[in-house]
Amino acid sequence: MGEVKHVKPAYTFNRQTLGVFIFLHAGALLAFFSFAFSWSAVALMFFLHWLTASAGICLGYHRYLTHRSLEFPKWLGYTLVLIGTLAVENGPIKWVGQHRMHHAGSDTAEDPHNAKKGFWWSHLMWMLNIHKDFDNPEHIKKFTKDLQGDRFYQFLDKYFIHVQVVFGFILFAIGGAPFVVWGIFVRIVLVYHSTWLVNSASHMFGYKNFELENDLSTNCWWVGVAAYGEGWHNNHHAFPQSARHGLRPMEIDATWILICLFRKLGLAKNIKVATLIRHEEETSGYFKGEMIKKAA
Repeated sequence: MGEVKHVKPAYTFNRQTLGVFIFLHAGALLAFFSFAFSWSAVALMFFLHWLTASAGICLGYHRYLTHRSLEFPKWLGYTLVLIGTLAVENGPIKWVGQHRMHHAGSDTAEDPHNAKKGFWWSHLMWMLNIHKDFDNPEHIKKFTKDLQGDRFYQFLDKYFIHVQVVFGFILFAIGGAPFVVWGIFVRIVLVYHSTWLVNSASHMFGYKNFELENDLSTNCWWVGVAAYGEGWHNNHHAFPQSARHGLRPMEIDATWILICLFRKLGLAKNIKVATLIRHEEETSGYFKGEMIKKAA
């Protein structure tokens, strides 16, 4: 008889991540207690939500680092990516690697958060299951060769939790328990679900400007608002390198507004932007498009 070979399962349940998610959500519930409330803490939460989700994740991690949609001075690029680590959505190298996998095999078995497996899988469950490839450091390296030699990104990838702990102590020193509850726990949970909706809701609800083969991405207006422009996901899948995701007048893209500010200040260069072009004699409502400029 031949030797029995043990095949490693594709997924193993991630108890550590589940524990972190439970801890953060439980901490956010402290906001309902009077000792953890102050209006200044609420204001801080809204500011940090914008800072870590829009400036950090949407711009730093996503449009700048993952897709190279624009260029910043090195110090500003590092600052935005550092801010992105405060969202606690993994360090920059793993985040970039898994997002590039998503684009390489969108809504297929090669997509870490394949939306064809259902809303809750793409929203949350994929992170609670370690995949033999998607979470494999060697596989991630194949998608992040441009980042492997950068010691700062490697440091953030290894110590992003430690950075958050230090930030928590700073907030406690400034504003006590309310600043920690609202500035860390409430803020992180809200950032989580607003950005996770891009993977789930923006592959299931909304409309499409572009007809993409075997791709479920949609433009979902309420995710566009909640995720600072990332909800115009069908536009993004059609033109991943475009720094602007909201391509129609009503598609408000808050992160693009931030990019325009940096451009006015002379800090953002070589900005790649897509535009819509209506198909001639097209009745389906779809557009075609093209990259129209690299803004200086």
